[in-house]
Order: sequence, then structure tokens, then C-alpha cells
Amino acid sequence: MKIQIIGAGGIVRDAHLPAYQLANFEVAGIFDVDEAKAHKLAEEFSIPDVYSSIAKMTATADKETVFDVAVPGKVVLQVLSELPDEAVVLIQKPMGDDLESAQAILELCRKKKLKAGINFQMRYAPYIQKAREIISSGQLGELCDIEIKINVFTPWHLWDFLFSSERVEILYHSIHYVDLVRSFLGNPNKIYAKTVKHPKMQKLASVKSNIIMDYGEMLQANILTNHAHEFGLKHQQSYVKIEGTKGAVMVEMGLYKDYPRGTADKFEYLILEEGKKPEWQEVKIDGTWFPHAFIGTMAEMKKALEDPSYVPDNSVEDCIYTMACVEAAYASSDTGGVQLKGDF
Repeated sequence: MKIQIIGAGGIVRDAHLPAYQLANFEVAGIFDVDEAKAHKLAEEFSIPDVYSSIAKMTATADKETVFDVAVPGKVVLQVLSELPDEAVVLIQKPMGDDLESAQAILELCRKKKLKAGINFQMRYAPYIQKAREIISSGQLGELCDIEIKINVFTPWHLWDFLFSSERVEILYHSIHYVDLVRSFLGNPNKIYAKTVKHPKMQKLASVKSNIIMDYGEMLQANILTNHAHEFGLKHQQSYVKIEGTKGAVMVEMGLYKDYPRGTADKFEYLILEEGKKPEWQEVKIDGTWFPHAFIGTMAEMKKALEDPSYVPDNSVEDCIYTMACVEAAYASSDTGGVQLKGDF
């Protein structure tokens, strides 16, 4: 496998390239509309070729090539149209700016017979993989609750393009958690949501969200995010809690606390034992979300490259439903709740 990267932004520098180095994945070349940025990353990560156009990059592609497309959602469709038919492609999330563009991306992938996956990498974070292992073993029993809470201060100025985006918090952040819940529980019956601004961050479309993913009467899935908690680390929160009928998992995600420096992750789990007081056990997890989870998304494309019959776990055919959930969340936020009745 040889990776050709389209895009040389911060996510490529901070996550894609470090992950590929850790996994010993070969990066053969890079292109960016800002050629200076591409040259800078090529020098920093010893990438042999910098291309001045996508056409020049694709001219060197062969059956061992995976295209890693890390560009803003609004230009994904154009980039995909320039790639060879039947290519293997990893596309940075989101899958377009909305469900309409996601559907156009899906249709183009089908038309060009692209083996395409979306870089929803949180599915493959080492602590999430450990949680899956415990759940798959049956130790938690029947899953009945997933709660994701983010209460941090996010330096949005690091991503200039977000200030002109009509959608921010759900599309570029909570989308990870929506996708994560789907990866555990499948598609929800309904979505309830509200996403809002903050008085000190009014240039951004939204910085806080509350999302309920409805899975019926016996299963709760809640996502609550606040990126405007500027009151120090003491009460910042960033966790995923998964409860079953026999036990629970608690993952503290250090990445978003004091971002971009981050703090340490913490993985704990508890299995109920009859006659014993519940006790949480801490497990040391090797690796974290950035950059280690990015190995998982590219590993899926490697499998697709090596086996023509393999359907990547993060395929566009699956991830279109994450975009459908996001669209439903925005629709719910726009239509609002139920007004109080009566004059008492």
C-alpha cells in the first residue's frame, strides 16, 4: 500500500501522518492547493513527492495506491471526480456539508466504483476498541445507556474555515459521537437535538449541543457538549460512559481538555458480582485518539485494497447514515420543542 495525500492541513500534520509513521504505512506523495504547505509537510515527514496538481498525482497511481482525501467537506465531491475509477479512497469527515452533499458523494462513489471510506476515526480509538472487547465478551450484559459529555474550552480560532460555516458544532464535532453511538447500537429510531451559540462566540454558528438518539424504551443514548467552559480545568469533562445490565465502562478522553495540549486518558470498567461491593478497575491503554485512531481508518482501506470483496467498516455505504443522523439533528434543532399549553 502507498498512500497519496490530498490536503496538507492541521489534521494531516497532527494525526494522519504521525499515525502512518506509527503503523509503518508508506506515504508516497502529497498535494495541496497551497504548495508551500505541502512542501513543508513533505520535508517534516520525509514524503518523497510533492505534486502541483491532482492530475499529476493520479498519473503516478497504481493498484497499490490509497488516496487520503483531507479537504473541507464542500470540495470533496470535486476532488473525488478527479480520482481514477475503482480507486481506494479514505475521505476525511464530514461526508460533505449536509445530507444532500453526502448523497452526491455516495452516488459518485457508486458511479466511479470507488472503494471509499469516511475517516470517522473515533470508532478505532484504542480505548473504544477496549470497550468493544469487553462488550463483545458479554461482561456488560445488555447495553442500556450510552452517555457522552464534553464540557471544555475549545480554541476555535485554530480552524479559520469554521467561522464562515453555516454548521459547526454537530457537523464538525458531535458528529464523532453520533457515529460512535451508531457503531455500537446501529441506527436510531429518531433524533432530538438543540444546538446553540454562546454570547462570547457569536461569529460561530454553534458551540453547544444536546442530542438524544432514540432507541426505544429500554436504551438511552445522550450527547451533551459545551465548548465554552472557560473556567479552568477543574470542572472540565470529556467522557464516554457505557452501561449494561451487568457492568459499565467509563472512558475519560484527555484530548479535549486543555486542547491542543490535552490531558491523560483514563479507562475504567466495573463488572457486578453477586455479594460483592461494586469496584471500578482501571486499565492502562496504549495509544489514544490522536493519532492512534487514524491507524484504524486507514487499516480498513488497506483491507479493501488487498481483498476486492472486503467492505470497509467505515464505508460510505455505512457512514451515509451518520450524515442522516446529523441532518435529523439539525432539523430537530430548527423545528424546536413542544410549546407549553394553557394560561394558568
